[in-house]
Amino acid sequence: MNWLMRYKWVLAFLLVDVALYIYDQTLGREIMRRTQESFVEMLSFIPPIFVLLGLLDVWVPREKVVAHLGLDSGMAGMGLATFLGAAAAGPLYGAFPVAAVMMKKGASFYNVMIFIGAWATLKLPMFLFETQYLGPVFAGTRWIVSLIGIVVIAVTMDALLSSAEKQEIYRKHSEVPPNQQPGCEQGKALAPK
Repeated sequence: MNWLMRYKWVLAFLLVDVALYIYDQTLGREIMRRTQESFVEMLSFIPPIFVLLGLLDVWVPREKVVAHLGLDSGMAGMGLATFLGAAAAGPLYGAFPVAAVMMKKGASFYNVMIFIGAWATLKLPMFLFETQYLGPVFAGTRWIVSLIGIVVIAVTMDALLSSAEKQEIYRKHSEVPPNQQPGCEQGKALAPK
């Protein structure tokens, strides 16, 4: 019964799809075709992402992530998070498992938010495409404005979320004891020196 609650939205959309198919078979076939295309696309991206995540989890020590993307990483950490997100390939849903591993490894909350924002809007292939078809001025302006927006949103979210809320987010994605999690000042203060 627990799995029903976990997949309630998927089941709800499936019921809506079936109801639409009964109401209008042409529309129902189109919905099923697009759902199948999306599912096949997702299957082409998810396995390589999880293989890379496994390698990242095993090969990259937590200390390296904390040093380069942790609370004290500063502008260099923001730059690295931006580069990692912009250089990534694949749809946005691929960013979330990567972000979870980053959190597990000790990346700061704002650097994780910057990574997700960069993955969503600052893709290098998209920048090259825009440069070719819309011109370098447009592409550069859009990239800079997007980057500023991402940083403002990430820093604002980091400031607005309480330490307890950040700690709960990290708890879901971490094997690190709560008193050592990098998502909150409380954790930093309680961490052993």
